[in-house]
Amino acid sequence: MKSAVIIGVGPENGLGGALCKRAAAGGYYVFVVGRTQERLDGVAQAIRSAGGQAKAIVADVTQEQDVVSLFDQVMAPGAPIDAPDLVVYNVGNNRRIDFREMSLADFESFMRTGPIGAFLLGREVARRIVPLGRGTLIFTGASASLRGRPGFGHFAASKAGVRMLSQSMAREYGPQGLHVAHVLVDGGIDGERLRTMYPNAVTERGEDGLLRPEAIADAYWLIHTQQRSAWTQELDLRPFAEQF
Repeated sequence: MKSAVIIGVGPENGLGGALCKRAAAGGYYVFVVGRTQERLDGVAQAIRSAGGQAKAIVADVTQEQDVVSLFDQVMAPGAPIDAPDLVVYNVGNNRRIDFREMSLADFESFMRTGPIGAFLLGREVARRIVPLGRGTLIFTGASASLRGRPGFGHFAASKAGVRMLSQSMAREYGPQGLHVAHVLVDGGIDGERLRTMYPNAVTERGEDGLLRPEAIADAYWLIHTQQRSAWTQELDLRPFAEQF
């Protein structure tokens, strides 16, 4: 049975949850990975209730040993599940911070969830999945991957680092069969996090003014299922009314 590892899963009504459900709908065993057991269990149970198969794994992928342990679990010798065919790095956070007030710890935290975590994951994929000669690795990006805005220098530096890592990996490991892609999510995601922090966002943006998690997940799945003669390395997604 094919399997997928979705890293950075939060609430069920979020992008991570949608990615897990989409992989399950495609017939994959899904490893639901994040830092909060309760939320991971909720997503895994939703998949099982719909007839799919999933396992929740708590891991902080900004920590080297957690990443190694994660792949030890999902690629355990003798397991009835195939080595992962799809891996998604969906880790990230965002908040405005005045550049003059930013602490080193603040900046470092964004670098850890950005290029450091992406490096740790990418290295393990390169070591363990590239030798199999197949598979897909997708990194979630943002508009900040391309440009910095006032108050978000830390976020832009983090996301730009992930984008460059994805490009380097694509060029190195694409010819060996690993499809590496980067998805720019340009706009607010209509999930639990945004609805909690900005309850008026849906009303203000109007119908389809926010990206629906399920629609984003469909785009990731399309990338994963592309025939190798026409692979996407980078894809940008935004609501039809988004200014860019």
